[in-house]
Amino acid sequence: MSKRVLIADDEPNIVISLEFLLQQEGYQVEVAHDGQEALDAIERQPPDLVLLDIMLPRLSGFDVCQRIRANPDWSKVRVVMLTAKGREVEVSKGLALGADDYITKPFATKELLARVRDQLAG
Repeated sequence: MSKRVLIADDEPNIVISLEFLLQQEGYQVEVAHDGQEALDAIERQPPDLVLLDIMLPRLSGFDVCQRIRANPDWSKVRVVMLTAKGREVEVSKGLALGADDYITKPFATKELLARVRDQLAG
């Protein structure tokens, strides 16, 4: 069975390209356009991995990550922060809240796919 990836991002261009790339790699993809929508999607059916933007409407990616990590039922969900916020303080905060990886935009698609594969291999 193919792995499920949730893309939580409010930038249509990023969502469209990520959705296409991940589907080409054989992943099942779901999209959430804000933080609350992401939590609702995870509640319905926890994905294997969440690609999570920090700057989301309604709930920030930091809040979403914190809530994922606070729920023991979601302990196997991998979280990769994917954001333009690349300062050391934001990277540290994301990892401290439980993100498994942190990728800054703009990103190379090959690197992103390699890191997604690495996260899902475990």
